[in-house]
Amino acid sequence: MGYLKMKFHSKLLSKIYGIYIIIVFLVCSIFSLVGAFVLPTLKLRRIWVRKMANSVFFLSRIKLEIEGLNNIPNEHTIIVANHASYIDGIILHAVLPVKFTFVIKSEMKNVPLANFLFKRVGSRYVERFKPKGTYRDARKLIKAGAEGESLAIFPEGTFTEKKGLDKFRTGAFLTAIKSNMPIVPLVIQGSREILPANKYLPVKGALKIKVLKSINTKDGTKMSSKELKDIVRKKILDTLDEPDLLVK
Repeated sequence: MGYLKMKFHSKLLSKIYGIYIIIVFLVCSIFSLVGAFVLPTLKLRRIWVRKMANSVFFLSRIKLEIEGLNNIPNEHTIIVANHASYIDGIILHAVLPVKFTFVIKSEMKNVPLANFLFKRVGSRYVERFKPKGTYRDARKLIKAGAEGESLAIFPEGTFTEKKGLDKFRTGAFLTAIKSNMPIVPLVIQGSREILPANKYLPVKGALKIKVLKSINTKDGTKMSSKELKDIVRKKILDTLDEPDLLVK
C-alpha cells in the first residue's frame, strides 16, 4: 500500500507540475503577443519574445545548459538544429541572438495567434508538400540570405515520438551555398524527454544546447547541397547520441 500511495502521489505531482508549465507557457505567450503588438521595431519585438522564452524555462525551473555560443559567427549565418519536441522553437528563441529569423512550416499560418506572433517577429514560412510552393519559398530564403538575413531552421521539418535523427531536407543547405553563408549545426538534447510528440503535459527535465563549429561555404567551395547536408547531419548525429532513423 505504501508503494502504491507513493506512486500515486508522484503521478499527481507530475501532473500538477505539467499543468503549471502549461499555465506558464500561456501567460508568457500572452505577454509575447502584447509585446509583439505594441513594440514599434522588429529588434525590440525579438528582444521581448526572447525574454518571454527565457521566462518559460526560468519559471518552470528547467535548466538550460548552453555550450559554444561563441561558435556563431558575427556575419549572417544559418543555424540548423535537430527537432524532437514542441518546445524546440521556444528553446532557440531563448538561446539564439535576436538577429535570427526563424523558418517555420507553412501550416502554422492556420493558427491565427501564432501566425500573428510569427509575422511580428519576422519569421518566414516554407511550404513542405507542394513542389511549386516549396520552390518559391526556397528562392525567397536564398534571396533573404544573400541580402544579409540570418536564418534558424529545423531541417527535419517535423518530429515524431520515435527517438533519433530523421531525414534532412535540402533547403537550408542550398540556401547556405547559394548565399555564401556559413552554416552552424546546433544540437538540442533533453527536449524529447520533457515533452515528446505523443504527450501534452511536460515533465521535469534539463536541456543541453550545443552549438558546434561553423562550416564555411564561401568562395570556392565545391560542395553540393547534398554533400553539405550529409556533413552537417553527421556532426549533429555524432553529438546527439541518438539513433540514425535512416538506418533500417
